[in-house]
Amino acid sequence: MVKYHDEEWGTPVRDGRELWETLVIDGFQAGLSWRTILYKRDAFRAAFKGFKPEVVARFTERDVERLMADKGIVRSHAKVRAAIGNAQAYLDMMARGEDFSTFVWTLAGGRQIEGGKNVHVTQTPESERISKELKKRGFKFVGPVTVHAWMQAVGMINDHEPHCYRHEEVRELANDP
Repeated sequence: MVKYHDEEWGTPVRDGRELWETLVIDGFQAGLSWRTILYKRDAFRAAFKGFKPEVVARFTERDVERLMADKGIVRSHAKVRAAIGNAQAYLDMMARGEDFSTFVWTLAGGRQIEGGKNVHVTQTPESERISKELKKRGFKFVGPVTVHAWMQAVGMINDHEPHCYRHEEVRELANDP
């Protein structure tokens, strides 16, 4: 967990595919501890073929059965089917000329949101707005609480506490062109 905090959490991500992967993994975390998901992340990546949306979008019932038998991941029919549907929604956006990264960062206000003051916040107007827009595009397991956690993870919100050495570091990364 310390390594994840020190090297990943809150680092601004601008790559659309990576943002999508993280959103899908955060969807699997719903109702579970992040520690559980973090330790299963490599198994998720293997099971979901490197989280290539064009591959995941073509998963069949046979793939769903394979995933449901994989003890290395969270085995939830609803979450597995949501991951497949989210790949399809992601590809639909791309086909319409909507870049996923530009889309979500624009909805977040186009820049990193300063947080770190109230660690008890679980959703924000921005996470509610992004959740609503993702759902309109067919995404599942993207409620405002899940989206808020995802926004923290991918650096849309800088929720490192002000005294944490990463707070200023991720702020500078967000402002780096």
